[in-house]
Amino acid sequence: MARMLDSNVLLDIITADPEWLPWSTRQFRNAAAEGPVIINPIIYAELAPAFDSRASWDRWLRPSLFKRLPLPYEAGFRASQAFLEYRSRKGSRTSPLPDFYIGAHAEVETITLVTRDAARYRTYFPGVKLMCPK
Repeated sequence: MARMLDSNVLLDIITADPEWLPWSTRQFRNAAAEGPVIINPIIYAELAPAFDSRASWDRWLRPSLFKRLPLPYEAGFRASQAFLEYRSRKGSRTSPLPDFYIGAHAEVETITLVTRDAARYRTYFPGVKLMCPK
């Protein structure tokens, strides 16, 4: 079973976050043991600033561990629907948040999403299977 790792989980590993590193590393290892670790262009872009060059970022994203999937157009539309719901709830952002694209991608392709920030996904993508801290 493939799992998509949210940006916050990978960032914990990249930065060796003292609070979240153990949990995020465990989730990464579990995901890698079961199949490819999925990322998409949104996750890629969110994490790229942590690296000094594209080459070093691409080296970190070893093809033997990570599978890069394109963002399906259906997910783009679904993200727009989640954004409209967010705005109807008085959300202040004026364009869709990265989480909307990530959640929509997981929903459209039925991919388990590993995140430690589950509230927005539960609200706008209730059908997405989440793995998160209790």
